[in-house]
Amino acid sequence: MVIELKYNRKVWKILFIYSKMKKIKTGGRDVSKFIVIGERIHCISPVIREAMASRNPEPILKRAKDQIAQGAAYLDVNIGPAEKDGEELMQWAVKLIQGECDNIPLCLDTANSKAIEAGIAVHNNSKGKPIVNSADAGDRIGNIDLAAANGAICIALCSAAGIPSDNDERMGYCQELLERGMEHGMEPEDIWFDPLFLVVKGMQDKQMEVLDFIKMLSDMGLNSSGGLSNISNMMPGHVRPIMDSAMLAMAMYCGLTSAIVNPGDLRLMETLRSCDIIRNNTLYADSYLEI
Repeated sequence: MVIELKYNRKVWKILFIYSKMKKIKTGGRDVSKFIVIGERIHCISPVIREAMASRNPEPILKRAKDQIAQGAAYLDVNIGPAEKDGEELMQWAVKLIQGECDNIPLCLDTANSKAIEAGIAVHNNSKGKPIVNSADAGDRIGNIDLAAANGAICIALCSAAGIPSDNDERMGYCQELLERGMEHGMEPEDIWFDPLFLVVKGMQDKQMEVLDFIKMLSDMGLNSSGGLSNISNMMPGHVRPIMDSAMLAMAMYCGLTSAIVNPGDLRLMETLRSCDIIRNNTLYADSYLEI
């Protein structure tokens, strides 16, 4: 694949400095395997929304434990806008999940920055840094500062408002976010750039552009993540696992290092484990699908 790179001199300097970075570092550990962030603790689910509202631990813990058993290395905790009680709710969720699940690291997902900060304050980092989900180059750029001030990882959307028109625009936002984080003392590997996975239905012509951008990030040695299952939104239920698995394999080939997905999707997880072997990130064994 030949990609025409149209960066300014500053971005070329970044490319030169970080082109050899190939591993994600989480909590002091080097991790070469693909990082699965489980997406199923989300307030959009009626069961989880009710559990959060009533502070009922059982549905949340069941989904947490299921996702860990299915291969999640991080759990996304999406409490929604949570404008009234976000700080208390996030702290309750973080202490609950980590207390019952051997301190699995969490991805703190809300538009309420104070709730993210409150969650970080009680997060146990022994198994990995918390993830701030997310910053962008627009109204949420301050979340980069929040992650930097608290020693957290940050998912950084390569956009400001809406969908970038092309990869030059994405790269401009990437540069802005990277510089912002580094100015505040962040290591580049702690910024996981989100290329914005787009819905295939209606944006089919944009899918290869997203993959090309993942390759650009990988060539620069930068980490990437995002809501990969967005691509199959509005598709029939039996089609979604097929489409998600195909995109995952192509994105991993291009250098994607992490994704927010449903680890209960068996087809997707089998694809992921197989790709990690082909990429020589995992040693092959006949029982590799069971690990």
